[in-house]
Amino acid sequence: MDTLVQSLPLPLTLLGVMYVLQVVNSLSGHVLNQLLGIRPRRLWGIVGIPCSPFLHAGWGHLLSNTIPFLVLGALVVATGQWLTVTLFVAVVGGALVWLIGRSGVTVGASGLIFGFFGFLVADGFVSGDRSSLITAVIVVLVYGGLITGIVPRWRSPVSWQAHLGGLAAGAWVAWLLHTGGLPDALVAL
Repeated sequence: MDTLVQSLPLPLTLLGVMYVLQVVNSLSGHVLNQLLGIRPRRLWGIVGIPCSPFLHAGWGHLLSNTIPFLVLGALVVATGQWLTVTLFVAVVGGALVWLIGRSGVTVGASGLIFGFFGFLVADGFVSGDRSSLITAVIVVLVYGGLITGIVPRWRSPVSWQAHLGGLAAGAWVAWLLHTGGLPDALVAL
């Protein structure tokens, strides 16, 4: 439990950035979402790949992402792979949204949340480490319902593409970290 509490500063800091951006967004009529969200298959939309996880459609959206981001983020910090996992999921998951997303603007931390979930579960099975496997089982028991978020829901404002992209990127980075498939410079982050 001490390790989990000690792991909170990084996700709390990013969450603080999200809350500050939401204040700016709320005061500006969500202009940041229009400028920095992912716009699938549009050249300018590429800007949204690293930016969109920090932006949200509204306060309810941000509040619903807060606890899962903190808990799963702290668990990823505890693995010692926070920066590598977060960057990989944001870039690869965001690129998948840019490729397969529906028209419009995609924003929100749920792609990262699904990426953290995918990483923690895959890490538990590919690492061969008993504590990682126990963490994976607990994560599935507590957050396993997330998996329904990758099911396409037509006419829903929820981006199942971001959920699927994050989940796939998280599982992929876990596999790459344990098979030596990542460049050393990225692993060292």
